[in-house]
Amino acid sequence: MEVHIRNMVCDRCTSAVKQIFHLACIPVKEIRLGVVTTLNDLTTQQIQHLKEALQAEGFEWMDNQKIKLVEQIRQKIIQLVQSGELDEMKDNLSAYLSSALLKDYHYLSQLFSSVENTTIEQFFILQKIEKVKEWLVYDKYTVSEIAFKLGYSSVAHLSGQFKKVTGFTPSRFKEHYRPPLDKVNDL
Repeated sequence: MEVHIRNMVCDRCTSAVKQIFHLACIPVKEIRLGVVTTLNDLTTQQIQHLKEALQAEGFEWMDNQKIKLVEQIRQKIIQLVQSGELDEMKDNLSAYLSSALLKDYHYLSQLFSSVENTTIEQFFILQKIEKVKEWLVYDKYTVSEIAFKLGYSSVAHLSGQFKKVTGFTPSRFKEHYRPPLDKVNDL
């Protein structure tokens, strides 16, 4: 049985959901962002227990097909950004999502906006900015490398978008959020 779960956005989320299913004694075949595949069908009682346990941890069991589709959009965008290979993306975001989900982008866009109260593009930008912050804090790449890897047309474009969202330039953010040297080993 495939269970769609909202708010699974990282490896920690996957671990937390895995633990919830383990504690409920429900064998799992596979867990990936937004989806858990169980070995067996679930009883009504198991489903109710899982819904409550997931909600207690900030997740949401998704029953409605439209909500599931919105979560698929979210997961596709998150996976795309987390791959850090937007420079290699051949299509624009709308073509990518339409192709990946086999739906008209106009429909996807309207549905996403109605459920999430934001646009797909704004969600995409926010995911990219979070990735930029992560890479800046951990000194993973230069700002120029980050701009390239996340598909920005220039460092100026990345910097402008970053400042609009965070209130900081990337370099100012990096200075402000750099951990003190005596705390580096605590990370």
